[in-house]
Amino acid sequence: MPLWSVGAQMHCPSPLESGLGQQRPRLQAVIATAAMDEAQLSAWCREQGVYPTELQQWKSDATAALTESTEERVSPQQAREDKKRIKELERDLRRKDKALAETAALLVLSKQMEAIFRRGEDE
Repeated sequence: MPLWSVGAQMHCPSPLESGLGQQRPRLQAVIATAAMDEAQLSAWCREQGVYPTELQQWKSDATAALTESTEERVSPQQAREDKKRIKELERDLRRKDKALAETAALLVLSKQMEAIFRRGEDE
């Protein structure tokens, strides 16, 4: 049964639809269609309910992932450390924003007090 015919009644996600953990079926689709000519590719896409542009994007994504060096990839430990550092920086930024707001409020109050006392001296 073609995947597109299921959508008429209710939406059943295919293994090729976007989402987490879909790299393997997408790579298999790219491999399966690699040697096909234009007519065969169009027929396969119609059967699977996939646009040829999606298939081309998956192919370029797979190629980019394979050409990426291991030095460019972030290890899970590095990702955790980065998240921790980001949280620390965000916490520090919130603290500094609060301190800046407090300083601005004190400056406004001091200027208001100064203006009040000048008015009192003028009278």
